[in-house]
Amino acid sequence: MQTITDCETLERLTAKHAVFILFGGQHCGVCQTLKPQLSAMIEQRFPEMIGVYVECEKSAYLCAQHSVFTLPVVKAYIDGMKVAEMARSFSIKQLEQAIERPYSMWQQQT
Repeated sequence: MQTITDCETLERLTAKHAVFILFGGQHCGVCQTLKPQLSAMIEQRFPEMIGVYVECEKSAYLCAQHSVFTLPVVKAYIDGMKVAEMARSFSIKQLEQAIERPYSMWQQQT
């Protein structure tokens, strides 16, 4: 996962690509535990999706712009459209299932 710290870069990516975003924090134990698991999920299940990490302690403005006020939060976008969003308590399987159909439809179009 690449770390993003500014709104412009994130908006540019989400507008024209499939992007998975983890909003987390250095002091969030759940976030740090989920990060490698989510990276592996993206690489294995959604190889064309770009993985992005936003550390909210360093990029508070970016998190506020995306209405992130609790951690962890994950969002998935495909060509500018939000296809999944989960916060605080969720399973990786739920997240995978929420992304799977829109991702496969996007794959068929490209």
